[in-house]
Amino acid sequence: MRVDIISGQHRDPATGSRADLTVFDSTEAPADPALLARVRGGTGTADLAAPPVVLPDFSHKGKSEMPSSIAVATRGAIRPTLTDAALNCGMALAVLDVPRPSATAVEEFYRRVRQRYPDPPRWKFELSRAEVLRAAVEGARFAAERFAVDTADIERIEEFGQLPVEEYGGARRARRELPWLCVQLARLRFGSIGPSTHFLELQEVEEVLERDIADRLGVHQGQVTLQFHNGGGVLTGQIGEMYARRQAASRLLRAEMAVQKPLSHLLTAGSPAEARQRYAAYFRHGCPSVPIEGDEGRRVLLAQRLAMNYGFAYRLATYASLRIFARAAFGAGLRLVVDSPHNSVYEELVGGEPAFVHRHNATRAWTPQMMAGHPAFAHTGQPLLVPGTNRTSSFLCVPAPQADRSLYTACHGTGSIISAFERSGRSGPDPQRRHTTRFTYDRAAPRDVPQLDDAGVDAAVAILSGNGLVRPVARLRPFAVLS
Repeated sequence: MRVDIISGQHRDPATGSRADLTVFDSTEAPADPALLARVRGGTGTADLAAPPVVLPDFSHKGKSEMPSSIAVATRGAIRPTLTDAALNCGMALAVLDVPRPSATAVEEFYRRVRQRYPDPPRWKFELSRAEVLRAAVEGARFAAERFAVDTADIERIEEFGQLPVEEYGGARRARRELPWLCVQLARLRFGSIGPSTHFLELQEVEEVLERDIADRLGVHQGQVTLQFHNGGGVLTGQIGEMYARRQAASRLLRAEMAVQKPLSHLLTAGSPAEARQRYAAYFRHGCPSVPIEGDEGRRVLLAQRLAMNYGFAYRLATYASLRIFARAAFGAGLRLVVDSPHNSVYEELVGGEPAFVHRHNATRAWTPQMMAGHPAFAHTGQPLLVPGTNRTSSFLCVPAPQADRSLYTACHGTGSIISAFERSGRSGPDPQRRHTTRFTYDRAAPRDVPQLDDAGVDAAVAILSGNGLVRPVARLRPFAVLS
C-alpha cells in the first residue's frame, strides 16, 4: 500500500532558511549536534525525497551504523544501513481479560516464558526448510495458520503482517536467492524475547487520556496489558548482513558471511560489471546506495520484503506462545491491540512521488485518513507505542493530524531521555514509591526495582504531541518485567 507524505520543513530560527534536517527536540531534551552531523554524513549523497527526520530519544548504539530515532526517504534507491541490520525488530501490546494477577501467578508466567525462550537459546530445529521459506513469503499468515492465531489479531498487525513479493519474483525466486545455510540456521529458533533492550512487561492502564479512542482499541482504565519487544529472528539478521557491510555482528554470523556473501553475490554475478556493483553495495563500509531499477533492484527489494515478512511471522509466533502461557498462569485470554516494527523500509509516496522510507528505531504513524477502510484502525489511525523504561510508565498513542511533518513517524522509546533526566537530577524516585518486579534469564530470584517519576517520558511525549505528531491515548504503569 502506498500513501502520500508531505514532508514538513525545519527552519533555522536565526536565518529562516530551510535546514537540511527536520529535527523534533526541545530545550529540555536537545538533539546531540555530533549525532546530527553523523546523520548528515550518512545521508549527504542520498537521493533524498525530503529532509531526514530526527525524533526524540535520538541516540546512537555502538552496533548500528546510524543513530536511532530517524526516518530517511530516498528516491530510486534504498540504503540498507539507514536502518538496522535485523529488519522488523518491533513491539506489540496485548490486553488480558482478568484483573491484576497474584505474585505467584506472575512468577509462574515468567517461568514458562524463560523455559520456552531461554537465553542463550537452544540449538534445536523448530521449523522445516519449507516452513522457513513460507514464513519469509507469507509472513504473519503462515504463523497464524501454524499456531492457530485468530484473524482478529492479524488485523492488528501493521500491513496485516505481510508485504507482497510476487512483483519481485515471489516464492520461486525466494527459494533460489535465500542461501541454504541461511535457511538452515533460521530453522533453529522461531520466536523469542531475549535480554538487553528486548523485554516482556506486564502493566496496568493507569490513566486513559482519550476515552473514545481507547474504547475503539479495546483499552480501559485498570486493565492489565502485556507489552513485548523482540527482534525479527535469525533470518532477518542474516539478510541484513548479506546486503550490507555491517558494523557489528556475532562471531558466528561473520564466519558464515565470510563464505556466503562471495558465493551469493560475486560468483553468481552475470558480468564483471555486475560483480563490481555488488561489491560496492554489499561489501564496503559506509552507507552505499542500491538502485532499485533492473534485476539487481528487484533482487534486493525481494530480500528486504522477505526479511520483513519473516519478522512479522516470528513476532506472531512469540505472541502465540504468550497466549498459552497467559492462559496457563493467569487463566486469562490475550488479545492483540497493535503489533508494529520499528526497523523498516517501506515504499511510500513522498510529495506525490514514489520513495523508500527508512525508519531506524522509529515507528510508522499513519493517520485515520491513511487507514480508510481498515477493519481495526480506520477511525484511530495506526496505534503506536512510546515506551518508557521498566521503572517508568509507557504510552499508547495514535497519530495526530500533523504526523506528515515527521514522514509519518514517531520514536520507538524514550530511554535515553529518561536516563539523561535521572543523571541531571531532573527526575527522581517515584513519589508513590512504586516498584517493578524484575525477572532475568539467570537463576537469580526476581527483585523489586524502585520506579522513577515520569518526568523523562513525559518530556519526550510532550515533544511528539506538542508538534502535532501523536496523541497520547493511555498511560501504562509496569508492575513486572523480564529483561
